[in-house]
Amino acid sequence: MYEEVKNKKDIVMDLSDTETTARICRALSSETRLEILKCLVAKAMTISELAEAFYLPMSSMCLHIKTLKEANLITVVPKPGMRGSQKLCGIKTANVSLDVFAHVNKITRKPPVFVNMPIGHYCNCEISPPCGIASAVSYLYYEDSPYGFYSPDRTDASLLWFTRGFLEYQFSNYSLLQDKVSQIEFSFEVCSEAPGYNNNWPSDITFELNHKKIVTFLTKGDYGGRKGIYNPSWWSESNTQFGEYKKIYVTHSGCYMDNQKISDETIESLGLLNDYFFSFILKVDSDSQHVGGMNLFGKHFGDYAQDIVMKVEYENG
Repeated sequence: MYEEVKNKKDIVMDLSDTETTARICRALSSETRLEILKCLVAKAMTISELAEAFYLPMSSMCLHIKTLKEANLITVVPKPGMRGSQKLCGIKTANVSLDVFAHVNKITRKPPVFVNMPIGHYCNCEISPPCGIASAVSYLYYEDSPYGFYSPDRTDASLLWFTRGFLEYQFSNYSLLQDKVSQIEFSFEVCSEAPGYNNNWPSDITFELNHKKIVTFLTKGDYGGRKGIYNPSWWSESNTQFGEYKKIYVTHSGCYMDNQKISDETIESLGLLNDYFFSFILKVDSDSQHVGGMNLFGKHFGDYAQDIVMKVEYENG
């Protein structure tokens, strides 16, 4: 029996929010995911039932479900059972459309500026082994040798890992001076560092701007057990595979992560509009409660095809 259409919200995409629109379009760009939606229109199913129906490994089906859920196309809720809790999937929306002209009728705003910082383009570092550095095609130096972090080849890095220390990057603030900035967003993929991988390996990672601490966040593990979506074929499945996706926002009222205020520092108090650049630092302190190291992912590793990205948004025109 087909699930009722009532109470299911429509999604109307428009070009003023290209990030959300692109996420939905990516979810709908797979024939497999479209067939999954077709099944869920007929009835709600658990992830294991879907994996069996499509003759797919659970890991692959979980990735498809994650993509559909992040696009708000389906719901995923726990379902208690005799063999433990399972995740039940159901249709969330009845209609998806794109209004190409919707953004024209909204208040005009200067489009956001994206600045990509390759993870190997740090200006300073301090590294304690075990550590390593790899590009999309090979290791760039011997494992557990900090010398690789000072090699000219480091600019090709797409995965960096170390036990203690820091990486410092310098972002040009040119885009911050082109108009009145409303917020600055930093996004990156990161996790802990353990031998091989260990999904239960906590680490405290500190984020600083212009040498002022913004937040120390906890990563729960050095993740593996299934291949990272963008990992190259030569990378062993016994190693780190993917990380946690972090977004940190800096505004005129404070800094935010996961919809929570994490610091009273502002664009002004951090001095982000001064000089020609500002520093961006990720570090693992020796005196942290959880010294579990750090893996930092570039666009050729992990689950997100990006390096460190700064997004600058401007006030309404």
